[in-house]
Amino acid sequence: MPRNNKNFLIAVVYFLVLLGPTSFVLAADQADAVRQEGTPVMVNVQENLDRLIAEEDTDSDKKITVDDTYVKGKGRGDKRFWLIATNGKRYEVDGTYYLSNLLQELSVKQRAGSEVAPIDFEMVFEKPVHRISRLIGDLYWNSLTRRIDEDGINHLLSDEKITTGGFRYLYVPEGDPEAFRYFSKLAKQRPELKLRVEPLPATITPQYVRGLEGKHGILSLALDRTPSGAYVGVPFVVPGGRFNEMYGWDSYFEVLGLLEDKRVDLAMALTDNLVYELIYYGKILNANRTYYLTRTQPPFLTSMGLAVYEHLPKKDEAQTWLEHVFRAAIKEYYTVWMSKPRLTETGLSRYYGEGLGPSPEVEKGHFDAIYRPYAEQYNLDVRTFEQKYKAGEFTIPELDRFFVHDRCIRESGHDTTYRWEWHGDRCADFVTVDLNSLLYRTEIDIARTIEKIFGGKLKMEDGSEEMSGEWYARAEKRKQLMTQLLWDKEAGMFFDYDFVNKKRYAFVSATTFYPLWAKVATKEQAEALVNKALPLLEMPGGIAGSSEKSGGFISVTRPARQWDYPNGWVPHQMLAWEGLLNYGYETVAQRLIYRWLFTITRNSVDYNGTVPEKLDVVKRSHEVFAEYGNVGTEFEHITTEGFGWMNASYQVGLKYLSPDLRTRLNGLFPPEWLFE
Repeated sequence: MPRNNKNFLIAVVYFLVLLGPTSFVLAADQADAVRQEGTPVMVNVQENLDRLIAEEDTDSDKKITVDDTYVKGKGRGDKRFWLIATNGKRYEVDGTYYLSNLLQELSVKQRAGSEVAPIDFEMVFEKPVHRISRLIGDLYWNSLTRRIDEDGINHLLSDEKITTGGFRYLYVPEGDPEAFRYFSKLAKQRPELKLRVEPLPATITPQYVRGLEGKHGILSLALDRTPSGAYVGVPFVVPGGRFNEMYGWDSYFEVLGLLEDKRVDLAMALTDNLVYELIYYGKILNANRTYYLTRTQPPFLTSMGLAVYEHLPKKDEAQTWLEHVFRAAIKEYYTVWMSKPRLTETGLSRYYGEGLGPSPEVEKGHFDAIYRPYAEQYNLDVRTFEQKYKAGEFTIPELDRFFVHDRCIRESGHDTTYRWEWHGDRCADFVTVDLNSLLYRTEIDIARTIEKIFGGKLKMEDGSEEMSGEWYARAEKRKQLMTQLLWDKEAGMFFDYDFVNKKRYAFVSATTFYPLWAKVATKEQAEALVNKALPLLEMPGGIAGSSEKSGGFISVTRPARQWDYPNGWVPHQMLAWEGLLNYGYETVAQRLIYRWLFTITRNSVDYNGTVPEKLDVVKRSHEVFAEYGNVGTEFEHITTEGFGWMNASYQVGLKYLSPDLRTRLNGLFPPEWLFE
């Protein structure tokens, strides 16, 4: 098609879609009429809600989506509904998106206990981008906020996992006796909680954690005291759904989203809780449950601290706070990442989730395929073998090694992927692009912050001093090692390095863009990544976790893994966006941001406001069935949470997106109409 004709066609379609999703013209007229009347549309909430569900929810999932089909002859599923006001006046609402908005608005009134309530047509006919962003800022963050204190503990314990005897367990670190006294008193005052408060030993060993089978529980976090002397838990954000605890690297992305929504106090509190973990548990935990005590997560603390610091108004107080954060980050650097078993002979670091046996948090049956051959050797059924192995009755080195590597995969946050499937899953045998990029960024963050904010040196608690020059030298050394071991000039990509076999493994992962985010890549390397890696990883809905070829052939014996093709994840998107912008690839970044936000918006419009954990970026769909399914897709009437880091990616993505593209996104203009 000639370019001028194509532009004309785009303009025509653009005009049409700017009218909004289905039947927007009628909706706009109705909304104008309501505004001109100047009176609220009062409705009987339950009566209208019941009729709406009965008429339009044809698949009985308590949502109105594009999957609800027309039932011929019964007047159901025709995507047209008459809302009846208390005065008998009828208001027509047409189209899946608007009907789902109406369902959500009625549900809000119902949950508030209102029998009769006003319905705001501005909300029913709200443009999708504004609606998603508004709900994230006004509703989702609040719904995902938790506190471990008298008022908030029941919400955390309500989903208690892996316990026996009917008790719910809270563990307190050995170094925080004040917290132990507070929670012990709470347990006595509220016997209905069935709460057992247990002190942790001074030294946490894999053997100790394994011995908690059946008694795992929540780990306490920071407490504040009010002027009246009452204790209040320092708030934090959970991802949502079954992830009802504070997760390590999720928190970084959540902080960025909170800052976009001007929730600076909550972003600061979330950071404070991670610092608490470092001080009292020795590491930023995978999450604050006991079965994560021997496992950390990808390190983002310095970047998180700096992001919050930039939003704090009183710089003297802010600097004191930032010093506290950076002392903790320096401790993490030395004791976690630059010590064995995570520091390797190469001078680079690896993931290494310590522990014994299988990871307790997995769902029942997750490791059945792994256990089965061994169970057959012992003439046992899989469940019996699993129980005996977990109890330590069998010593099977090969199986023990499998679980070492499995824990490392989980510490990486990429649980799970075929990324280290080279002669078996061997994550512990690799120094990885993502981890060492994050550590380079940590070193640079510390060097620059000491130089520019702390006056050239930072005094530690033990009296020692950290100097900016030393941290610049560490960063330069890591950069040289990454270039030597991880950069493949011929492929034009960064790959993980198998230090056991002394060879790079050419698995094309989205983590190859991390060096752009960390600014460890040269301009030439950045150009190569854009020219060679991006075509393999860019999909209609964003960046895939791996290339299709690297993800490999999927079958019954080799099932799909959720961090590989065709799925896309928030960390890969957000770090790639910032990385590309670091190197001047504004146009590329805008395209990728639009692809991702369009996928979120399209799914939200078609599926009753769904904002999920992850996306299939090839099909541009939230219907991801690999491994654990997709958190954030199961709800009735209205989602009140979305999903933590997905919420953040939406708010941050909108910040980066140009005004013109934001307008087109509101009209659900597909990316292929906008980009070559």
